[in-house]
Amino acid sequence: MDYMTPKEAGALWGITERRVQDLCARGKVEGAQRIGSRIWLIPKGISKPIDGRTKAAKQQKGEI
Repeated sequence: MDYMTPKEAGALWGITERRVQDLCARGKVEGAQRIGSRIWLIPKGISKPIDGRTKAAKQQKGEI
């Protein structure tokens, strides 16, 4: 399986590398694996997780 770094995922998804790392740490990125204490590997082809702060996410959760 091919993987990408948080920096590559951030550029692809239009968010910062740090935000990608945070999403991985919270378990929001499906299939992300932590190697060592600071390195994340994210499967290529995975879509960006829905931002829980948006209206679309709240509608998906049934809060609206």
